[in-house]
Amino acid sequence: MMAPALPDMPTAGGFLLVLAIMLPIAGVLLQFMLGGRQAERIALLVMPAGLAVAVAVTAALMLSGRPLVYHLGNLAPPLGLALRADGFSALMLMTTALIVSAIGLFARADFATPTGTVEARAPFVFWTLLLALWGALAVVFLGQDLFTLYVGLELLTFGAVPLVSLDGRAETLTAALRYLLFALFGSALFLAGTVLFYGEYGTLDIALLATRTHPDTTSAIAVAMMTAGLLAKTALFPFHLWLPPAHAGAPAPASALLSSLVVKGPFFLVVRLWFGAMPGLTDLPAAQLLGALGAGAVLFGSVLALCQPRLKPLIAYSTVAQLGYLFLMFPLAGGVGLPASVRMAVWTGGAVQAVSHAFAKAAMFAGAGLIGQALGHDRISGLRGVGRALPVTTFAVAFAGLSLMGLPPSGGFMAKWLLVRASIATAQWWWAALVFAGGLLAGGYIFRIIAPALSAPEKPLPAIRTPARRREVVVLALALISVLLGVVPFGLTTLLAVGNPTIAHIVPR
Repeated sequence: MMAPALPDMPTAGGFLLVLAIMLPIAGVLLQFMLGGRQAERIALLVMPAGLAVAVAVTAALMLSGRPLVYHLGNLAPPLGLALRADGFSALMLMTTALIVSAIGLFARADFATPTGTVEARAPFVFWTLLLALWGALAVVFLGQDLFTLYVGLELLTFGAVPLVSLDGRAETLTAALRYLLFALFGSALFLAGTVLFYGEYGTLDIALLATRTHPDTTSAIAVAMMTAGLLAKTALFPFHLWLPPAHAGAPAPASALLSSLVVKGPFFLVVRLWFGAMPGLTDLPAAQLLGALGAGAVLFGSVLALCQPRLKPLIAYSTVAQLGYLFLMFPLAGGVGLPASVRMAVWTGGAVQAVSHAFAKAAMFAGAGLIGQALGHDRISGLRGVGRALPVTTFAVAFAGLSLMGLPPSGGFMAKWLLVRASIATAQWWWAALVFAGGLLAGGYIFRIIAPALSAPEKPLPAIRTPARRREVVVLALALISVLLGVVPFGLTTLLAVGNPTIAHIVPR
């Protein structure tokens, strides 16, 4: 591993980071002030503005070749707080902006305020929480201080939990409470670890911690507590028990947001903690433990997905499985003297997996919502003929499944291929075997959807509710992005290298 860099100084364009956080938060405040139908209109106005800011941040990084940094109150850490965007942050900001905007357009049919009604509970709550989640994710991706990141995690939890129980049914309320308990447990562990870090090193700034931390008992306990808390929030096996009922029971737009974006926030912080605050962690056997938990997630989640009788629970268990691949980064990227090309492959593979899964899963949950509304159910045994009735939606779900299976030329294929290359190069062949096994299992549960959908119905389908074409186009666009990511991974490597000392020196500019 390279020696950690000193804290970055403020840069031109750093104000964009404040704008990325404040735009959705200001939108939430306006929604509460104006209320009623204005909540949806404000959200729809914030979406293109937020997307433009994410594009500007990414462009600034690519043009300058250095991270964007902003010191709040013009005070440098440890006295003040810093915001920082490196390549990985910018990539996640772009992914968030695109998916939130797409799901916002998709959700208009489900969460429009009824005609003649000044304000309805579900639409107001949905549009407010949509922007709240966006703001919380921006804090998680840009925060440079462990306590700031804790605040972002809490905002993310209290924005996501109500989305689970938006319809008010007893089973969704139960799922939301279970999610809340796991999330609060994770937050308590993260905060306790933060306190230990501050007591040991006198700072919570990640860049400063990288220059001060060293392996000792206190640091090991702090990292173990914080990692366990984040794993509970990201639903890594065996902390996954809250995810399937929560994601499967939520309305389709909410499920798409939860499965594609919300679980990525805690994973992003695990990466920040292990590679940023304590860059020597990946050289330890604990990295192999994270990889083993990821392997358990891939196998356990895939097998349970194969057993589900309904479409949305199948997709939810698929999320459990696909999240496992992300944690192969830790055992593969560690080790002293690791070849530069291997480290590059691991970082690019992990990032492409995170992003391609986000788009694929948003497409699958949105498509499942359209199928459920059209048929009046989402039983897999009753999907025969839906491919003819809803060809665009079925095609989109199949394309998203292509990425989850890891078939070329999809983003999922490129991510898994890069991880397999790194496994072979580091003589850790068991991770490559896991990737191939997971791909076969994913093919099995995707086939369970596509085979009946493309089969002729045994009897004519009853009259179905044909979805608006614009909603099907949104689903198709999300699925196509997840596939097209397979042709741009090396462009992403250049972006990922910005501000990442472990690969920046090996990417030509």
